[in-house]
Amino acid sequence: MQKLPSLAVLPALALSACAATGQQAPLPDGSNVALGQRAYVDGPIVQPVEVLEDSRCPANVRCVHAGRVRVKMLWLRPTGEEQPFEVMLGGATPLADGSIRLLAVRPDRRTDTAIAPEDYRFSFRFDGGL
Repeated sequence: MQKLPSLAVLPALALSACAATGQQAPLPDGSNVALGQRAYVDGPIVQPVEVLEDSRCPANVRCVHAGRVRVKMLWLRPTGEEQPFEVMLGGATPLADGSIRLLAVRPDRRTDTAIAPEDYRFSFRFDGGL
């Protein structure tokens, strides 16, 4: 009689598949995601790839308009396909069987310093699913 692998072994096998393809395992949640990182966001796996616009009002200035942030993203579908889409801070973007929201962008903008792409961190939430 053939023994089946225990359930504890299956996650390790899944992670080794990521290592074999040269990709990092996705972060376990979408609370602190850098550009280029993959993250599970309450179901879908997404990856922010580029800040398209960051016109937020700098933290050390008074503004009439709060500004906005737009981020180019990839949805990493279970089939292996990478589907591009865009999110905007505070808005909902349809994705899969629900919508994804960009909840926060860090660090705050300032007039005296530019934000390097590698310093950006994003928080996401997915609403929907089964």
